[in-house]
Amino acid sequence: MKPQLDQKQSNNQLNLYEQDFQLWIEQTISSLETKQFNSLDIEHLIEELKELGKSEKRALESNLMVLLAHLLKLMIQHDAPDSMKNSWYRSIIEHRQRVLIALKNTPSLKSYLETALETAYPDGRNLAIQEGKKASFGVRIPQEDEYPNVCPFSLEQILDQDFFHLPSQ
Repeated sequence: MKPQLDQKQSNNQLNLYEQDFQLWIEQTISSLETKQFNSLDIEHLIEELKELGKSEKRALESNLMVLLAHLLKLMIQHDAPDSMKNSWYRSIIEHRQRVLIALKNTPSLKSYLETALETAYPDGRNLAIQEGKKASFGVRIPQEDEYPNVCPFSLEQILDQDFFHLPSQ
């Protein structure tokens, strides 16, 4: 009779996962805290843990993409008015800080940083190109071939809080 009870609990957990995810999380945490491992929905727990790891990596890539786009814009559109460049500076500061916090809070992401850069650079380049095409009246619109196909910044520069790749650098 016990195997039938376990199957019923398993079905209840499956239904709960599909119907009320937040309650499923709360019950899963409770089961873990009280060491009631037989009541865990193991398949979904594994799925969610894997997704959590992917989420951290996607957030790192996303922040790198925006950071790289605005570093590129400062490099390519160095002749843009200060009013435009000021928003790029703010964005660089914000997204660099997000990257640094992610690396501090999750040190294992450091081993993924080069891969994240390889993934983020083409998207950051594309973002910079698309935003560059929307330049305001009187501002030079850069040509696509002005944006390097290979990231011109080292990881050290990208993470350096004083680096903005101004023409004088």
